[in-house]
Amino acid sequence: MDNCNILIVGGAGFVGSNLATTLLNSAKGVSVTIIDNLLSSELSNIPRSPSVKFIKGSITDDLILTEVNDKYDYVFHLATYHGNQSSIENPLADHENNTLTTLKLYEQIKNFKKLKKVVYSSAGCSVAKKTHVNAVATTEDGPIEIRQDSPYSISKIVGEFYSVYYYKQHNLPTVRARFQNVYGPGEILGAGRWRGTAATVWRNVTPTFIYKALKGLPLPVEGGGLDSRDFIYVSDICRGLIGCALKGESGDVYNLAGGKDTTISDLAEYINKLTGNTAGFQYLPRRPWDNSGKRFGSTVKSEKKLGFVATVDLPDGLIQTIEWTEKNMDVIDATIAKHKDKINM
Repeated sequence: MDNCNILIVGGAGFVGSNLATTLLNSAKGVSVTIIDNLLSSELSNIPRSPSVKFIKGSITDDLILTEVNDKYDYVFHLATYHGNQSSIENPLADHENNTLTTLKLYEQIKNFKKLKKVVYSSAGCSVAKKTHVNAVATTEDGPIEIRQDSPYSISKIVGEFYSVYYYKQHNLPTVRARFQNVYGPGEILGAGRWRGTAATVWRNVTPTFIYKALKGLPLPVEGGGLDSRDFIYVSDICRGLIGCALKGESGDVYNLAGGKDTTISDLAEYINKLTGNTAGFQYLPRRPWDNSGKRFGSTVKSEKKLGFVATVDLPDGLIQTIEWTEKNMDVIDATIAKHKDKINM
């Protein structure tokens, strides 16, 4: 990706800012434009570099769209309304920040001539089989269930529909990257503005567990901790996104996955052990909306077609994430404190 102009929509977020840093460190002559409304991200995430241009605002804003012209070699569309519980609280906000972002971006860039690839970030939860029994690897060509758990998962799959449509109708070179559960350094609890629920702060299970473990608090394990997820380290996701851009076939879809499912109770035990937390668990009821249960992604296609294999195993990734959290605890505490009057600390 040397000597390229790259646009990252949602580039101030956890994954987007890590991707921007990866691109700046791994390629020569790269110019990165980040568009982000900071709804669920922080300005401090954006890499400080003369090669980075930041535009504050939503890609749904017509004035912002005028900044997007036919100069980009690659576009990474990572903007989202984070995440399931916030979307259940406010489906209209999810539509504005998940579905409409995709449609307006694609309308703007559909006739661009310089574009080599547009990488759309989708979600494995949208296509995973709804089961609490035995996890089966979700393949890229598996059926899409009409029964979805949240507006977020609906929006993500609608974004895939638009990606395929704009490729077929306008030859827009879209590639869909289906994320599993990403974790790692740079995910700030409470980032951005209040989004209606405590999930604004306790946004993903891994950073929540690590934060609470470092504070000596019991880890909130829901539904007995029997459900499982495919945890993938953020540097692996960034490599996978770049692989989609360089090697992905336009119109196609690839899992960015670790290929293993880990139960939530095992994750909690790992984190308590690594942090020396003796407070144990706080057992809570299963979330009534979450039917995803046990899931993980198949890695066969992405390895064959992209040469992508996740390289950071869960224990090593947790150690690195714990170290980052310890070093940045003051920042995280300050960000959480913005919402202290709205959540149960």
